[in-house]
Amino acid sequence: MSKTIIYTVRVEFGDCDPAGIVFFPNFFRWYDAASRNFFHQCGVPPWRETEKTRGIIGTPVVDISSRFVRPATYGDQVEVHSTIIEWNDKTFVMRHELKRDGELLCEGRDTRVFAIRHPEDPNRIKAIAIPQDIREMCS
Repeated sequence: MSKTIIYTVRVEFGDCDPAGIVFFPNFFRWYDAASRNFFHQCGVPPWRETEKTRGIIGTPVVDISSRFVRPATYGDQVEVHSTIIEWNDKTFVMRHELKRDGELLCEGRDTRVFAIRHPEDPNRIKAIAIPQDIREMCS
């Protein structure tokens, strides 16, 4: 298990559907933002810098899911609690718990890889082994 990092989101009117509840794709957008925030808070430089120094362009999602428990609406301030629950050779799994005033609204899980540009075709990406120093920064 890794650190748990909290990313705060203010739900805006435009995040909601006509019923006034958050449109479900926005949760996935917030999970993604919380993932980058997680690495930033752990001391990992922005991906544009890691691309220059190590070739790492980011951590793209290879699988994602979410379970919705309670709705959120505009004006809510919610927190995304993110942690890495599983490290593998080339993949890792993040859990995201979205809460309002401590109450669980939804929980998501995504599997990601550290990626570089494919050496034979820069239009493609290639998963690499998870860098040990980054794993240690996040623990």
